[in-house]
Amino acid sequence: MKLKCSKPSLYEAIVNVSKAVSERSSLPSLEGIKCKVSENMMELTGYNLEIGIRTTISVVTQDKGEFILNARLFCEMIRKMPEEDIFIEVSDNLQVTLSSGVTTFNLSAVSSEDYPELPVKTDCDEISISQPVLKNMINQTIFAVAVTDMKPILKGELFDIENGMFNLVAIDGYRLAVRQEPIKYNGNIKFVVPAKTLSEVSKLLSDNDDDKCCMFVSAKHIIFEINGYFVYSRLLEGEFHPYKSAIPETFTTEVIADRKNLIETLERAMLLINERNPSPVRCYFENGIIKVKCSTSMGKITDEIKADIAGPVIEIGFKCKYFLDPLKVISEDKIKLQMSGSLLPMKIVPCDDSNYTFLVLPVRLSKES
Repeated sequence: MKLKCSKPSLYEAIVNVSKAVSERSSLPSLEGIKCKVSENMMELTGYNLEIGIRTTISVVTQDKGEFILNARLFCEMIRKMPEEDIFIEVSDNLQVTLSSGVTTFNLSAVSSEDYPELPVKTDCDEISISQPVLKNMINQTIFAVAVTDMKPILKGELFDIENGMFNLVAIDGYRLAVRQEPIKYNGNIKFVVPAKTLSEVSKLLSDNDDDKCCMFVSAKHIIFEINGYFVYSRLLEGEFHPYKSAIPETFTTEVIADRKNLIETLERAMLLINERNPSPVRCYFENGIIKVKCSTSMGKITDEIKADIAGPVIEIGFKCKYFLDPLKVISEDKIKLQMSGSLLPMKIVPCDDSNYTFLVLPVRLSKES
């Protein structure tokens, strides 16, 4: 089997599908990229049984065949090839020659006979959404996904589509992020996609408003179709937290603040906070001023910014990172902080956009020394 292809297109495909390749697996074939050659096409697949990525590139060949190459070696060899044209030759005993210009690599391939099949699109619900919208929704929520195994379903995000409205939800037990967008879909559906899958999906999504992402959802799997790539993933099983009931509908104190100023203030406090010094930031909301204090064994900081404050004075504490994360992904200049006491969650929303809601639980503060 012989073929010729373009180095840029082959390298891009290898880099992207490699993200789904197992670093270590009891099935050696999963540590490589499966290459399936047919007339003038080559399909490349990476799969670790949880997430799979597949794409197709144009090649010059009349041959057919399949082989698996070590993902790391394949990627580095192609990256270091000196010219634009890549020639690949595979013998009957799976010895592979990669050549470009005067450079030639020889390596052994693996048979694809025991490579597992990926899910298929039959019996699936099809959902279409703008790529930049989905990308924005993922990036504005994924940081709130749980990272521990205490409740495995919280290591994914809930896709909740009901009555033409799509809510993407992440919860880690200390904070909640909800991003909402209208969607053209006739029906109601809920499923949970692992955060690792969404991280890779986000990298493939474009910023072009005309580009669409198609999602094919079955009982146990989802397939994302994005610009010539297919991302396959299992869905997480279990009961997701009833997030709607967790979002407070009322508040007693509302603060309108400049987002960038608040970020800068909290980032200064973060200089004193690390794993050994996990002290919370202490926030006072009163008389048109947000006062921020933090004290650790490394030092102390006292800071303040102006804000519009309506309602009773509140003193409340937070993990600084949990307060910062949503501020960094909101695009509007002004944000609202809504509270009903020092021990109840704070709600963060953009002033000019009702599509994003974030909750963060406060930390019980000790008496100030």
